[in-house]
Amino acid sequence: MNIVVIFAGGAGQRMNTKTTPKQFLEVHGKPIIVHTLEKYQSHEEIDKIVVVSIASGIEYVNELLDKYKLTKVEHVIPGGETGQLSIYQGLKCAHEQYGSGHIVLIHDGVRPIISAKTISDAIASVKKNGSAITVSPATETIVLKDENGNVEDIVDRSKCLHAKAPQCFWLDEIFANHEKALAEKKTDFIDSACLMKYYGHSLATVEGSPENIKITTPIDFYIMRAIIDAYENTQIFGI
Repeated sequence: MNIVVIFAGGAGQRMNTKTTPKQFLEVHGKPIIVHTLEKYQSHEEIDKIVVVSIASGIEYVNELLDKYKLTKVEHVIPGGETGQLSIYQGLKCAHEQYGSGHIVLIHDGVRPIISAKTISDAIASVKKNGSAITVSPATETIVLKDENGNVEDIVDRSKCLHAKAPQCFWLDEIFANHEKALAEKKTDFIDSACLMKYYGHSLATVEGSPENIKITTPIDFYIMRAIIDAYENTQIFGI
């Protein structure tokens, strides 16, 4: 079974909106979280979805599930105090509800431009390598700065990748490592890839599209809307 844990717990402080969390902002009359969920709902290899939401948004998420017929979502649960703890809650729910031997894909609710091919490639990578971290090549020069704010080193761009989502693992393995981190009071990992790397696991990369952006700032929102418009124009006009 292939299970998706969708993290939709952000409050959207960097979106300059005080009323609507970014995952609930609408694009073409549909909340961003719905755009994301529909990609997994329609994918033939995805069996179950768990949504980790801010507590205040759970009722609204359930309303959206009914409205848009997102039937693969079986659980909507509250997150934790941090991103790591929220993902842990999603993994815990999946492990308790569905048992062992499954693949889990961890995805941001505000990363809606994910292709079916990337999802399939990620699942195939877990079966072959035990993990799949979606990436895209870096397109600009990356520098490291020192404590004075000066350039300390210029990184070889050909070796640099942007980490994206989904990040995919065997559910038993990623859940066990999350529990280990909590037992050791390590709660500041940026994401599950960093956590798994810390505990010595090899991470395979799956190259996805640079368009698979995370909606964090207002400019991201406008870029996402432009990309969706471009896709729709291609379908309508054949350009």
